[in-house]
Amino acid sequence: MKSTSVVVLFFFPFLMGAACDQYTPMPTNDKQHASIENLNAMNDTLLLKIGDKEFTATLLHNPTTAAFKALLPLTVNMVELNRNEKYFRLSRSLPTNESTPGTINTGDLMLYGSNTFVLFYEGFSTSYRYTKLGRINESTGLAAAVGKGNVTVTISVK
Repeated sequence: MKSTSVVVLFFFPFLMGAACDQYTPMPTNDKQHASIENLNAMNDTLLLKIGDKEFTATLLHNPTTAAFKALLPLTVNMVELNRNEKYFRLSRSLPTNESTPGTINTGDLMLYGSNTFVLFYEGFSTSYRYTKLGRINESTGLAAAVGKGNVTVTISVK
Protein backbone atom coordinates (compact mmCIF):
# COMPACT_ATOMS: atom_id res chain seq x y z
CA MET A 1 0.00 0.00 0.00
CA LYS A 2 2.82 2.41 0.87
CA SER A 3 4.59 1.73 -2.43
CA THR A 4 1.40 2.55 -4.37
CA SER A 5 1.05 5.85 -2.50
CA VAL A 6 4.67 6.74 -3.17
CA VAL A 7 4.29 5.95 -6.90
CA VAL A 8 1.11 8.04 -7.14
CA LEU A 9 2.66 10.96 -5.24
CA PHE A 10 5.80 10.77 -7.41
CA PHE A 11 3.99 10.70 -10.78
CA PHE A 12 1.10 13.04 -9.91
CA PRO A 13 3.03 16.27 -10.67
CA PHE A 14 4.12 14.85 -14.05
CA LEU A 15 0.56 13.89 -14.92
CA MET A 16 -0.69 17.35 -13.99
CA GLY A 17 2.07 19.01 -16.04
CA ALA A 18 1.19 16.91 -19.06
CA ALA A 19 -2.41 18.08 -18.85
CA CYS A 20 -1.39 21.77 -19.02
CA ASP A 21 -1.03 23.56 -22.33
CA GLN A 22 2.69 24.14 -22.46
CA TYR A 23 2.37 26.65 -25.30
CA THR A 24 0.05 29.07 -23.51
CA PRO A 25 2.05 31.44 -21.32
CA MET A 26 0.49 32.35 -18.00
CA PRO A 27 1.05 36.07 -17.46
CA THR A 28 1.76 37.25 -13.95
CA ASN A 29 0.49 40.80 -14.41
CA ASP A 30 -1.49 42.96 -16.84
CA LYS A 31 1.62 44.55 -18.37
CA GLN A 32 3.14 41.14 -19.13
CA HIS A 33 -0.24 39.92 -20.44
CA ALA A 34 -0.46 42.89 -22.82
CA SER A 35 3.02 42.24 -24.21
CA ILE A 36 2.20 38.56 -24.77
CA GLU A 37 -0.98 39.55 -26.60
CA ASN A 38 1.06 41.94 -28.77
CA LEU A 39 3.48 39.13 -29.68
CA ASN A 40 0.62 36.79 -30.54
CA ALA A 41 -1.09 39.45 -32.63
CA MET A 42 1.94 40.34 -34.77
CA ASN A 43 0.88 38.12 -37.68
CA ASP A 44 -2.76 39.00 -37.16
CA THR A 45 -2.51 42.69 -37.96
CA LEU A 46 -4.13 43.93 -41.14
CA LEU A 47 -3.41 47.09 -43.02
CA LEU A 48 -6.42 48.67 -44.75
CA LYS A 49 -5.64 51.44 -47.25
CA ILE A 50 -8.58 53.66 -48.10
CA GLY A 51 -7.59 56.49 -50.40
CA ASP A 52 -4.66 58.22 -48.72
CA LYS A 53 -5.61 56.92 -45.24
CA GLU A 54 -4.29 53.78 -43.58
CA PHE A 55 -5.92 51.85 -40.76
CA THR A 56 -4.59 48.86 -38.88
CA ALA A 57 -6.84 46.12 -37.56
CA THR A 58 -6.24 43.22 -35.22
CA LEU A 59 -7.73 39.88 -36.19
CA LEU A 60 -9.06 37.28 -33.79
CA HIS A 61 -7.45 33.84 -33.73
CA ASN A 62 -9.92 31.50 -35.44
CA PRO A 63 -10.27 29.34 -38.57
CA THR A 64 -12.20 32.09 -40.37
CA THR A 65 -9.42 34.65 -40.01
CA ALA A 66 -6.80 32.08 -41.04
CA ALA A 67 -8.76 31.37 -44.23
CA PHE A 68 -9.29 35.09 -44.81
CA LYS A 69 -5.58 35.88 -44.46
CA ALA A 70 -4.83 33.21 -47.07
CA LEU A 71 -6.75 35.37 -49.60
CA LEU A 72 -4.68 38.49 -48.94
CA PRO A 73 -3.57 40.87 -50.29
CA LEU A 74 -6.77 42.09 -51.93
CA THR A 75 -7.82 45.33 -53.55
CA VAL A 76 -11.60 45.42 -53.66
CA ASN A 77 -14.51 47.70 -54.42
CA MET A 78 -16.56 47.80 -51.22
CA VAL A 79 -20.24 48.53 -51.68
CA GLU A 80 -22.15 50.94 -49.44
CA LEU A 81 -25.02 49.51 -47.40
CA ASN A 82 -27.35 51.17 -44.88
CA ARG A 83 -25.07 54.20 -44.28
CA ASN A 84 -23.13 52.21 -41.69
CA GLU A 85 -21.17 49.51 -43.52
CA LYS A 86 -19.18 48.62 -46.61
CA TYR A 87 -19.04 45.06 -47.92
CA PHE A 88 -17.65 42.87 -50.68
CA ARG A 89 -18.16 39.26 -51.65
CA LEU A 90 -15.14 36.98 -51.38
CA SER A 91 -14.15 34.63 -54.17
CA ARG A 92 -14.85 31.61 -51.96
CA SER A 93 -16.67 30.61 -48.80
CA LEU A 94 -14.85 30.65 -45.48
CA PRO A 95 -15.52 28.60 -42.34
CA THR A 96 -18.02 30.32 -40.06
CA ASN A 97 -18.86 30.53 -36.38
CA GLU A 98 -21.86 32.85 -36.45
CA SER A 99 -23.30 34.63 -33.45
CA THR A 100 -25.59 37.59 -32.87
CA PRO A 101 -23.39 40.36 -31.46
CA GLY A 102 -26.35 42.56 -30.47
CA THR A 103 -24.26 45.68 -30.95
CA ILE A 104 -21.96 46.50 -33.84
CA ASN A 105 -19.15 48.92 -33.02
CA THR A 106 -17.40 51.33 -35.36
CA GLY A 107 -14.44 49.50 -36.86
CA ASP A 108 -15.80 45.96 -36.46
CA LEU A 109 -14.76 43.52 -39.18
CA MET A 110 -17.21 40.67 -39.70
CA LEU A 111 -18.15 37.93 -42.11
CA TYR A 112 -21.82 37.82 -43.10
CA GLY A 113 -22.83 34.37 -44.29
CA SER A 114 -19.79 32.48 -45.48
CA ASN A 115 -18.41 34.87 -48.10
CA THR A 116 -19.30 38.51 -47.41
CA PHE A 117 -16.63 40.62 -45.71
CA VAL A 118 -18.11 43.62 -43.87
CA LEU A 119 -16.40 46.73 -42.54
CA PHE A 120 -18.64 48.70 -40.17
CA TYR A 121 -17.93 52.42 -40.04
CA GLU A 122 -20.86 53.31 -37.75
CA GLY A 123 -22.12 51.52 -34.65
CA PHE A 124 -25.69 50.27 -34.21
CA SER A 125 -27.83 47.51 -32.69
CA THR A 126 -28.46 44.37 -34.75
CA SER A 127 -30.23 41.04 -34.69
CA TYR A 128 -28.24 39.69 -37.66
CA ARG A 129 -25.70 36.88 -37.29
CA TYR A 130 -22.02 37.36 -38.15
CA THR A 131 -18.69 35.63 -37.70
CA LYS A 132 -16.34 38.00 -35.91
CA LEU A 133 -13.02 38.60 -37.64
CA GLY A 134 -11.53 41.48 -35.67
CA ARG A 135 -11.63 45.24 -35.48
CA ILE A 136 -9.90 48.41 -36.59
CA ASN A 137 -7.48 49.50 -33.87
CA GLU A 138 -8.17 53.23 -34.15
CA SER A 139 -11.37 54.07 -36.01
CA THR A 140 -11.12 57.87 -35.79
CA GLY A 141 -11.65 59.20 -39.31
CA LEU A 142 -12.91 55.88 -40.67
CA ALA A 143 -16.35 57.17 -41.70
CA ALA A 144 -14.79 60.13 -43.52
CA ALA A 145 -12.26 57.87 -45.25
CA VAL A 146 -14.87 55.43 -46.61
CA GLY A 147 -17.24 58.23 -47.62
CA LYS A 148 -20.88 57.88 -48.66
CA GLY A 149 -20.65 55.62 -51.71
CA ASN A 150 -18.66 52.63 -52.86
CA VAL A 151 -14.95 52.74 -52.07
CA THR A 152 -11.78 50.94 -53.13
CA VAL A 153 -9.92 49.32 -50.22
CA THR A 154 -6.63 47.45 -50.22
CA ILE A 155 -6.32 44.87 -47.45
CA SER A 156 -3.03 43.18 -46.60
CA VAL A 157 -1.31 41.48 -43.70
CA LYS A 158 1.00 43.93 -41.96
